[in-house]
Amino acid sequence: MNLVWQRFTLSYLPLKEYLATSYLHRLVGLLHSWRQSSFFIQQGDIIATALLSLVYAFAPFVSSSLIGLLLIACVGFWLLLTLSDEPAIARASLFTPIHLLVFFYWVIAAVATALSPVKKAALNDLLTLTLYLLLFALCARVLRSPRLRSWVITLYLHVSLIVSIYGLRQWFFGATALATWVDPESPLSKTTRVYSYLGNPNLLAGYLLPAVVLSLVAVFAWRSWIKKALALTMVIVNSACLVLTFSRGGWIGLLLAILTVMALLVYWWSVQMPPFWRTWSLPIILGGLLGILVLAVIFVEPVRLRVFSIFADRQDSSNNFRRNVWDAVFEMIGDRPIIGIGPGHNSFNKVYPLYQHPRYTALSAYSIFLEVAVETGFIGLACFLWLIIVTFNSAFLQIRRLRLSRSVEGFWLIGAFASVLGMLAHGTVDTIWFRPEVNSLWWFMVALIASYWRPLNQNQSSEQNSPDPEPAAN
Repeated sequence: MNLVWQRFTLSYLPLKEYLATSYLHRLVGLLHSWRQSSFFIQQGDIIATALLSLVYAFAPFVSSSLIGLLLIACVGFWLLLTLSDEPAIARASLFTPIHLLVFFYWVIAAVATALSPVKKAALNDLLTLTLYLLLFALCARVLRSPRLRSWVITLYLHVSLIVSIYGLRQWFFGATALATWVDPESPLSKTTRVYSYLGNPNLLAGYLLPAVVLSLVAVFAWRSWIKKALALTMVIVNSACLVLTFSRGGWIGLLLAILTVMALLVYWWSVQMPPFWRTWSLPIILGGLLGILVLAVIFVEPVRLRVFSIFADRQDSSNNFRRNVWDAVFEMIGDRPIIGIGPGHNSFNKVYPLYQHPRYTALSAYSIFLEVAVETGFIGLACFLWLIIVTFNSAFLQIRRLRLSRSVEGFWLIGAFASVLGMLAHGTVDTIWFRPEVNSLWWFMVALIASYWRPLNQNQSSEQNSPDPEPAAN
């Protein structure tokens, strides 16, 4: 069974042997001789970091069109770096099992585009998907450097702090709702839902979720007390702003992400803990968080109303809207279950009106997994789920490796693991995952996990995948 799991999760994958026989990968290094004489390309990773910094610095504040231009610049520079890189086999560690499954997913999306009933719209969205997947490739390359990794993460955390401060200002001074996200008949119709610079509270929650998690692990990853105080401030401000979006999906994602961080931190320190705390620390933390949640539900009326609305089924207008959209989406999947209608919201917008219930227009399926099934069928959904499983498995294996050396870099990996899980939870019931501000962060988190990957031989793979290998206490 252990061997089956290793093969399924690609824990031991002979990438060097594969790359040695890959015609496509032989393109890597075509311009290597030019790189050796070019000062510009020799500073490639620093320039790539600057381009990524522009993407994550401007994402909350500018239009999707400008983000698209920045993504095109990133992709163009990634191609230049790849073609001028060192010989393919020498750089095999840049290609991971996560990269392989991302490529498989792109191939499935391309086939779905070719077979789409709305080929023009699907082709346009396939190009957009390609930009995000190559953004992942560039991020995974740059983030292998601890110094560059720290820079990009720190930049994102500072930008998110600015976004959160403006969101808190809206809470204290009021903000006009820019869309119909509040039911006028709801008891919460007069409650301010902050949206900061992003224009939508659910989108803001999706953007801030990784910021809360990364700022939490920064408390442990950053060395000086001043930096730790800054990280703690970021945790408080980002968490408060996310809670004040009153996004139920955001709350669910945040709760799951925080629980995941706590579980992984307990695992990280468990070797150094006395037996009592090794056994009871996680239940105590879990009980404390649930206690805080129960108190908030009991004593804070807006929170109570919002939480209870989750279980109101169709009696809540937002729930009813999603249920009607999902009913139509299930019909769409039933008509094209194998390969879907083609990637992207343009394809969805062309086909969905043929299935929609009256008065329930939608731009997407309001669920990551339903959207993937609609766009690429069950084949694409299976590949996407495989990608998620391999990503989590890779993250946990590398957390184990870093735990042995007590490297503080492991905290960022813990944050990425929890962020991906939280974003999936939020995206299961919302549509914001496909927006540039959030989608770019999703691939950043996946790339952050991929950047830690190290090839294993068979003996190491067997040891790393054993049920519970414990490092010796120092």
